[in-house]
Amino acid sequence: MGILSTLFGQSTSQLTEYIAKGAIYLDVRTEREFNTNHIKTALNIPLQELNYRVDEIKKTNKPVVVYCASGARSSSATRFLKQNGVDAINGGGISKVRNAIFS
Repeated sequence: MGILSTLFGQSTSQLTEYIAKGAIYLDVRTEREFNTNHIKTALNIPLQELNYRVDEIKKTNKPVVVYCASGARSSSATRFLKQNGVDAINGGGISKVRNAIFS
């Protein structure tokens, strides 16, 4: 995995693969950002709360596509989720994930 995909999200084909597997969308932006614009079915857990709420994600028993505004926060969240046994990828920014969903 290259540094750019680590920071800004996976390839569109990998996103499409996770979407096809029924992944949940995890928005790690702030509540304010989420309320302004988000993917309709996304779960909002701000990055600073993820540590305390990881069990919510584990209970879904589904793969996870993590996104934020640009991909930086989602990169940190993805790394944390993987360390906690969650099948997660960094989707990058919201626009990239939205494009993958509707392509």
